[in-house]
Amino acid sequence: MDFLRPADWEEALAAKAEHPGAVPLAGGTDVMVEINFDHRRPEHLLDLGRITELAEWEEDGDTVRLGASVPYARVMTDLRAQLPGLALASHTVASPQIRNRGGVGGNLGTASPAGDAHPALLASGAEVEAASVRGTRLIPIDDFYTGVKRNALAPDELIRAVRVPKARGPQQFSKVGTRNAMVIAVCAFGLALHPDTRTVRTGIGSAAPTPVRARDAELFLDSVLEEEGCWDSGRAPGAAALKEFAQLCSAACNPIDDVRGSAGYRRHAVGVMARRTLTWAWEAHRTGHRQGGAACA
Repeated sequence: MDFLRPADWEEALAAKAEHPGAVPLAGGTDVMVEINFDHRRPEHLLDLGRITELAEWEEDGDTVRLGASVPYARVMTDLRAQLPGLALASHTVASPQIRNRGGVGGNLGTASPAGDAHPALLASGAEVEAASVRGTRLIPIDDFYTGVKRNALAPDELIRAVRVPKARGPQQFSKVGTRNAMVIAVCAFGLALHPDTRTVRTGIGSAAPTPVRARDAELFLDSVLEEEGCWDSGRAPGAAALKEFAQLCSAACNPIDDVRGSAGYRRHAVGVMARRTLTWAWEAHRTGHRQGGAACA
């Protein structure tokens, strides 16, 4: 196994173009586990540790451009206001040591359906900034996951950053695990309210071959909130709407049975998390309104 250590971004892209099979190494929290367990034995490792720009973030209008190697710990401390859903998800990642090393770029590169960042990125409507010697392109997060641990990157591309819209409304994240720390998600759920477009977006993790959105549930809830005037009044959707939303979120899952949980449990848990996160997020939205009232039917 050869170890490539580029000094800057251009050198990294050139190395990736020359060795398309090279596996990028930044935090190493996913890659090194696979290598240690002999699940992967690449011919080349591409160490991106010396490329400081990957560990930086900046605000660009209504968007945060998050470098691929910005550690979860910094998302938690520096971006809680701008990206609350991703900050909540970052809190659930492994241990403090891993949160200080791992970043969103690694989650995306691995593309495991259990990655903690995916539900929040789906719910917020992020874009992945992919680069190669041929140029740079933006991949909508909805198009990024192509299969089990597969993504839309070309063989010569590297993830440079993730462009995440700043929150325009409350965001929530919930995760089920077999313990409170150092655990792979049994299932996870992210939700974001978008009052500017009067829409709701979701993200589901570890309950399908890829991270997915519950699109039918989103369309149903968008219709209820609009027809009942909930966005203007601040009134919460009623019990019947909450139940239907939860059931539609469960139906969006396509889980498996494994040692962490059964498919049936995952579907049930996603429904529970959907209802709870919507309740929490809407309460935060409601308290920003002066006008209250009874729940929508």
